[in-house]
Amino acid sequence: PGAIPAFAAAGGEAALPAEAREALDAARRALPIDFDAVRAAKHAAFVMAWEASRGDGNEAFEAFRAREAYWLDDYALFRAIAEDAGTDWTAWPQPVRARSPEGLDDAREMLRERVRFHAWLQWIAAEQWTEARAAARAHGVDVFGDLPFMVDAASADVWARQQEFMLDASVGTPPDAFSETGQDWGVPVYRWPEIAAGGFQWLRMRARRAADLFDGFRVDHLVGFYRTFVRPREGDPYFLPSHEHEQIAQGERIMRLFLDTGAALTAEDLGTVPDAVRASLARLNLPGYRIQRWERRWHDEGRPFIDPASWPAVAVATSGTHDTESMAEWWEAAPDAERRLLLGPGAPASFTPDVRDALLSSIYRSPSNLAILPFQDLFGWRDRINTPATVGAGNWRWALPWPVDRLGAVPVARDRARELRALAGQTGRF
Repeated sequence: PGAIPAFAAAGGEAALPAEAREALDAARRALPIDFDAVRAAKHAAFVMAWEASRGDGNEAFEAFRAREAYWLDDYALFRAIAEDAGTDWTAWPQPVRARSPEGLDDAREMLRERVRFHAWLQWIAAEQWTEARAAARAHGVDVFGDLPFMVDAASADVWARQQEFMLDASVGTPPDAFSETGQDWGVPVYRWPEIAAGGFQWLRMRARRAADLFDGFRVDHLVGFYRTFVRPREGDPYFLPSHEHEQIAQGERIMRLFLDTGAALTAEDLGTVPDAVRASLARLNLPGYRIQRWERRWHDEGRPFIDPASWPAVAVATSGTHDTESMAEWWEAAPDAERRLLLGPGAPASFTPDVRDALLSSIYRSPSNLAILPFQDLFGWRDRINTPATVGAGNWRWALPWPVDRLGAVPVARDRARELRALAGQTGRF
């Protein structure tokens, strides 16, 4: 909000109500992140900036609304209705719940200013994002994003496309390395036949928007686009589509429409992934993930690790993901035999800087054309981002200890960046 001219013109932080200033102070002090405090502080600031301008006469704002109408119209109306009625649209009055033309027209007219406010917020976000990407490019940095597999039931997407989702079932995963019983994510399931009949229009739009926002993006839960694990409220789970040839045809069709955006793609192919899907990735030349601790010859005696030097060229080499424990925690919890398999007979039980750098060096030296490392592992920290199959305050709240735009002024970050740049040079990564 501080970068919005209208906010500064309205008096800035000093003009915020006392409650909002308290929320702002709490948000700045909180580590891990207190999202409730952040939302409260930002909402008050945005409202103040909006009331000072209301977007009147702003040609850039109106051009944004026209250009992004294909998703923005439904989103802004959904947010405006939800302010009073809540995000559970299945409990809304029937005309807007069922999206009757008359009901939607009445809602747009009655909530006209609130709809404009929510569209304006998206315009502000888009303007600031464009500035941030330009600053990154000026330093030779491309921005990579994410295309989530699913969306929440209480969302504008599901409300606007009710016929394309099963609301009486949820998406999950079969048993895998994270859960012996599998996972239930609690989000609605795609009705793939209906989506295919419509030419995958919504997925095309999502991919187009991701390509507008990022230089490339990771396709989340890749296997779900080939076959979705459906957990009905009653009865046994099943895959949709059910037959392998249908799964491959569907998945490849969707991956090709993602590739058609021109963005660079990676495919999150972790968990229980059939061989036919991995073969499909190879045909499409899509890089999957190679996670050091999981790259093993699982059927050989002793389950030896696969030397990163043998990893494929079209792949993302990494030490872990947002869903794994840090490299430091994994190393110290691993059996001695595993540590020796990786670093030889003298591998220490404690995670030292030498161990950290030896593991990272082996990843950097792989032939995989991409190496993307969790920030924690670059420093050898033990912080975790997310624990799969759990819901709680410990997930998705970790933050860097320093502002990202000031890393160059932090000696420990500057020194580590210099060391990693040297390693990248030694291994031919730039």
